[in-house]
Formats: sequence, C-alpha cells, structure tokens
Amino acid sequence: MLSRATRIAFLRLCSTVNACALAPSHSGNPVNYQRARSRVRASCREVRWGAGVSGRAPAPGAVSARVRAAMLRGARAVGKREGVRSMLLLQARAPKAWQGLSQLKPLISLPPGTLGGKAMPPRPRLLSGQGPPQGPGLRTRLLITALFGAGLGGAWLAARFEKEQRRQQQRTEALRQVAVGQGDFSLLDHRGQARCKADFRGQWVLMYFGFTHCPDICPDELEKLVEVVRRLEAQPSLPLVQPVFVTVDPERDDVAAMARYVQDFHPRLLGLTGSTEQVAQASRSYRVYYSAGPKDEDQDYIVDHSIAIYLLNPDGLFTDYYSRSKSAGQIADSVQRHMAAFRSVLG
Repeated sequence: MLSRATRIAFLRLCSTVNACALAPSHSGNPVNYQRARSRVRASCREVRWGAGVSGRAPAPGAVSARVRAAMLRGARAVGKREGVRSMLLLQARAPKAWQGLSQLKPLISLPPGTLGGKAMPPRPRLLSGQGPPQGPGLRTRLLITALFGAGLGGAWLAARFEKEQRRQQQRTEALRQVAVGQGDFSLLDHRGQARCKADFRGQWVLMYFGFTHCPDICPDELEKLVEVVRRLEAQPSLPLVQPVFVTVDPERDDVAAMARYVQDFHPRLLGLTGSTEQVAQASRSYRVYYSAGPKDEDQDYIVDHSIAIYLLNPDGLFTDYYSRSKSAGQIADSVQRHMAAFRSVLG
C-alpha cells in the first residue's frame, strides 16, 4: 500500500496532465476537443492505475513506463496549438509531482542475494573481531625489530672481537721486538730439580718474580696469581696454567725456603731459585728490575723489584703482562682471550 504523500504526488501529476489537455482553446474544433478530452481522461486513469493508486499492485517496472506513456499520449491528444501552452503548464507543475514519484518504494521486494532475477555471489563474511586486511601485526613488527637488533648487536660484537685480536697481536709483536722473555734460563725448583725454559714448552705459564721475606706485596700478588689459576681450572675446556714463582733474593731463598713458602699458596705452584748469576740472567730476560736494600741490626733487608705477572704461551714466548692494578677476574679473562687467539708459530 502506497503512503499518503505518494498518492497525493500522483494525483497532482494527473491533475497537471488533465489541466494541460482540457485547457479552453479559442480556436479549436469541438470534435477534436472532445476526442482529446477522452484520450486525456483515459491517460489519467492509466496513470492512476500504473502508480498503484487504484489499489491494484502493478508489475515491477511498470509504474514508470505507464506513467510516461500516458503523459505522452495526453500531450499528443491536445493538438499542435494546445500542445505548446499545455507543455509549458506541464513543465511548471510537473516537478512537484515528480518529486513525490522519486520517493516511490518497490512494491515487490526481491529476495536477498538476487539482482534482476539473477543470483549474486556470496559476500565473504568476517569473523568476530576481524577487521579489514591490514599490515603486519604487532608481534610481527616486534619480531622483525628484534631480529634487526640482534643482527646489529652480532655485527658489533664481531667487529669488537676482531679489533681486540688485532690489538693483542700488535702488542705481542711490540713485546717481541723489545726481546722480553726471549732468552733462556737455568734454575732449580723447590724439589731440587734443574729447570730451564724448554721444560715449560706446550704449557701456559703465569710467572711472578719476588722473594719469600716480602712483607705484603709478594704474598698479595701470589694470592692473586693462584686465584687466576683456580678460575681457569674451574673450566675443564681450558688447558691448565702452570704457576711459577721466581725469587730475586737467592741469598736467603734456597731450595728448602722455597719449598716451605710455595706450599702455602697452591699445590701446583712451582718455586725456582739458583745462584746469584742464574737469577740475574733470568731477571734480565724478562726485564725485571730488583735491588737489595741496606741490612738492619738483625741482618734483615728488603728487596726492591718490579711488580708484574708474566704470561707465556705454549711456544715459550712472552705473550702479556699484568700490573698490580689488574684484578684476578681481569687477568683470567685476558688469559682466556689469549688462549682462544693462540696459533703456534713453531709448528
């Protein structure tokens, strides 16, 4: 059933057509006038019927075709003279009627999913919470960012490692040029056995020069040295490091004194002593300075000497040294780096 506004719009349209066709003419044939009037009235009935005003439901698509056909027949029925005036009047009044015509709704609704009697393809349904296609999700972006950061971090670590290796090689070459530790020595250990540099070939050696009557510095440095050895022993994948203590006071540090002294630090600590000439030769090889001070009333004296821990690689070559300011952890880390970068030059 059409709405009241739609019916009024169609009635105005029919009245407009009727007024255009039946307008009085001063020069018209009465017979033609009656014929035109009959045709216009029939056209108006067709307009009402086509618009569904009469209550009958027209077929889909028939409303607009019938209305247009009726209007054209009514306009032609007026004749040539009446046509000009009628069409002017129709143009003046028709817009209001056609405005109501545009508000028409289809009387027969088509089933969903069809258009013009043809089935339409089904539209894809989105799951609940699923929006339109978007870019990569938050997890994907975070994963890409993490991989990119890991790549940059790995490249930075690799560059740093290579730089550290070059620095260590340059330092080793510089130490070799000054001939530190290049000479041989011949000493006695705390068991009375003769020892030379070749006996330590194939081992990593940490060596310290001092004397058994040292009040504080030598015990502290030896404690640090054996702590480094223990740290490295805790890692089975690393080779053993041989700790060595060489005296710079051969007059008081004989074999028996060295044996009593080294047993208080580490079971593998090896004490080396010898004659004055033998100790002086070994000290010169490693550029160790030492000088005995004046004796007091009890014939006791202090020996002033260089304070450093020396690292020898398995080729017996001097590799690095560590001053008193280095901690046991720093020395252990340095030794591990030297072990990782070591390549024998003796074959």
